[in-house]
Amino acid sequence: DEFISSPPRKTVRFGGTLTEILLKYEKGDTTDFELLKHQLSDPDIKDAQIINWLHEFRASVAYLTKELEQLVNILLKLPWLRRSREVVEEYLGFLGNLVSAQTVHLRPCLRMIVSQFVPPRITIREDDVDISDSDDDDENISENFDTCHRALQTVARYVPSTPQFLMPILVEFFPFINKSERTLECYVHNLLRVTVYLPTLRLQILELITEKLLKLDVSTPQQDIEDAEETANNCASEEKSTEEGLFDMEEDEDRKGNKVVSPSIERMAHPLAERLDILMTILFSYIKDVCHVNGKLDISNTKDLYRDLVSVFDKLILPTHASCHVQYFMFYICSFKLGLAEAFLDHLWKKLQDPNNPSVIRQTAGSYIGSFLARAKFIPIVTVKACLDLLVNWLHKYIDNQDTGANAYCDVALHGPFYSTCQAVFYTLIFRHKQLLDGNLRKGLSYLQSLNFERIVMCQLNPLKICIPSVVNLFAAITRKYQLVFCYTIIERNNRQFIPVVRSGTGGDLVQTCTNPLDSFFPFDPYILKRSKKTIDPMYQFWEELSAEDLENLKKPIKKGTSEDEDDDFLKGETPQNDGVVEIAPNSYESNARSPVSSIGSPADCYVPYPL
Repeated sequence: DEFISSPPRKTVRFGGTLTEILLKYEKGDTTDFELLKHQLSDPDIKDAQIINWLHEFRASVAYLTKELEQLVNILLKLPWLRRSREVVEEYLGFLGNLVSAQTVHLRPCLRMIVSQFVPPRITIREDDVDISDSDDDDENISENFDTCHRALQTVARYVPSTPQFLMPILVEFFPFINKSERTLECYVHNLLRVTVYLPTLRLQILELITEKLLKLDVSTPQQDIEDAEETANNCASEEKSTEEGLFDMEEDEDRKGNKVVSPSIERMAHPLAERLDILMTILFSYIKDVCHVNGKLDISNTKDLYRDLVSVFDKLILPTHASCHVQYFMFYICSFKLGLAEAFLDHLWKKLQDPNNPSVIRQTAGSYIGSFLARAKFIPIVTVKACLDLLVNWLHKYIDNQDTGANAYCDVALHGPFYSTCQAVFYTLIFRHKQLLDGNLRKGLSYLQSLNFERIVMCQLNPLKICIPSVVNLFAAITRKYQLVFCYTIIERNNRQFIPVVRSGTGGDLVQTCTNPLDSFFPFDPYILKRSKKTIDPMYQFWEELSAEDLENLKKPIKKGTSEDEDDDFLKGETPQNDGVVEIAPNSYESNARSPVSSIGSPADCYVPYPL
């Protein structure tokens, strides 16, 4: 009775052997062939059936020519990944046989594998409209990805030209930036895994990932991210106050005693920033894993990766204006070894001084040098001084060549690299002057005096007129304090010469002054993505807000002829660099006159009163 009432097992096949079916098809008899396609397309197909069919197909791959492309596509759509181990092994064997015997099917095989680099989706349709596109929480997703990479390695082993066919497919299947965080995370993670066993593709894959990250980065300016965070925090505070009002004081105390960290604390309020944060975290982890073997830095691996990342930096990052976070992969890898940081600075320096490079690239290189020297804790003061020497000597030579010629006047279009270099020097001095003077004030002052800032500031090219006011004001205050140069006369003259610009807008005419004619930005301004910033913060020099005492001190020049004891007293009176307590400075210029990118976290537009 049980046998009669139970449904038949789906192991029955019709139409004879596979070879017979294919030979009949060649002669024009398509009946069995159509039946075969129908059986292979059955959504309820059993593991035993799949194994039997694959076993026959492996022995008959010679018949699977271009004319049978439709049948091969059906085979490639078989749900093999989420099947038993026996099915997976048989399918991998079939793929190897297929691509080695019929390379015409290489692309479809690669497309099938790459399509599995993202989690399966659950799509709910209502009235022919997708109302949900959420990721499926598949418990075996990690194992499935491992199997995909085994399949790709199998194909690559049989067909050496796989990489050149694979790369366009990887580009084609890259998810749109509006896809879910999980989809993007899985795809980027799998792309980076490909570079481990197909190293010839590493540079192209890094370029692809960086290009997509840049799209996310420039679509989410820092101001937008901070506004979204502020709005989210305000909403959370309102919800919390409303909720607390529903409980009495005792319950309130109990809840305060057992603090629970909300998972939302780690999330970015801005959806694109959240995606960027996750992907930057993956990229940082990849860089760390490649460069370290068994917990120790592998110099050879690190150098190779550094070369690839510098190539990506030159091609994509350097020409991109206003990126805020992606460039930090260079900051991170340079932190592994001082030699890498010095190599990066040397690379930027060559870009800056090469007159064959476009002016905008030279200016950006100058911005990177200044920001890198100012913000990277891992760069020792010896390297900072060496870079300042290079930059300042180049400025003096530039002045020698220009200051008496026909172009010896203030013009950003003519002298953009010069002004960018001046700003890099000023910016570096603002952040590093305490360290430059640390230990031996007289020796430090002697070094700073040797840089001859007075000649740079007083030259006909007038850099104080072009550089961002926040940088100029603090540079003027610091150089006055140490009697290096007196900038205030020039600043006042420049202020009188500023011509207001009248612009018409929807709200009426707006009168504003261009405070950033260089349209410059500081590439290593504070990193504000919550997860990935944990990687950057320990090696990052934050800007310390000037206290009232510091501002007062900046008005008091150092008297010449101070004794060593007085030097030490002065140094003790300096505000110590406290890495634990830091504040992010406001924008370096007002919002109605800012460049496309505000310099959040750069020195504040600090007004130090002119001395009487």
